[in-house]
Amino acid sequence: MSRRYLEIASTPSVTAAQAHYGSAAQWTRLGERRRADEGPRQDSLGEVEREFIAERDGFYLASVSETGWPYVQFRGGPPGFLRPVGDATLGFADFRGNRQYITTGNVTANDRVSLFLMDYAHRRRLKIFGRMRIVDPDSDPALGPLLAVPDYPGRIERFVLITVEAFDWNCPQHITPRFSEAELQAVLAPVRDEMEVLRRENERLRRALQSRDQSDDEHGASSA
Repeated sequence: MSRRYLEIASTPSVTAAQAHYGSAAQWTRLGERRRADEGPRQDSLGEVEREFIAERDGFYLASVSETGWPYVQFRGGPPGFLRPVGDATLGFADFRGNRQYITTGNVTANDRVSLFLMDYAHRRRLKIFGRMRIVDPDSDPALGPLLAVPDYPGRIERFVLITVEAFDWNCPQHITPRFSEAELQAVLAPVRDEMEVLRRENERLRRALQSRDQSDDEHGASSA
C-alpha cells in the first residue's frame, strides 16, 4: 500500500481493527517504511496508471451521503472515457441516465470519493481516493474537447473532475478472471482461425471423396 493511501485509510477504528485481528505490527512496520521513503507520495498519476485507466471501459464509484450511508455505482462507456486531464486529475463526461443524481447530490455535501478500476482478465485492480466536483458544460467550454466521447450515443449533462488524493495497486489474490467480449474475441481468434483451416480441409477431403466415388461408379458402368 502506498504512503499517501495508507495515511488516508489508517483511521483510529481501522488501527483498532488491525490490533484486534493481529495485523497491527505488520501495518505499523509498513507505515514506518512508507514515512521513511523519500519517493513519490502516490498522489500523481504515472505512465503505468494512465495507460491502465485509458484501457478501462468502466469503473466503480463510491460516495457518502449526508446521513453517512455509502453509495456505489458503476460508470461505463467506451474504453478511455475516464481520462487524465492533469498530473493528479481525472475527468469524464457524465451522460444522462436514470436521473436519480445520488452521486451528484452526495458530492455536493461531501466531495470525497473512491474509485475501483478493474482489469478482470489480468487480475489487476487500481484503487483511487479523490475529491469530485461537478462542472456544468456551459461554465467551462474548454472541457468539452478534452472529455467528449465522439460517436457515443449519449447526451452529456455535465462534466466530472476528480482530484486524485492517493492511489494504490491491490493484491490480485482473490480477483476472479472475467473477460469482456472484445477480450474474448482476441483470445478466441487463433481458435477460430484453426477451425476455419480444419473446415476447409474437411471440405477438400469431402470433395475428393465424392470425386473418387463418382470415378469408381463411372468405371464400374464402363466395365459392365
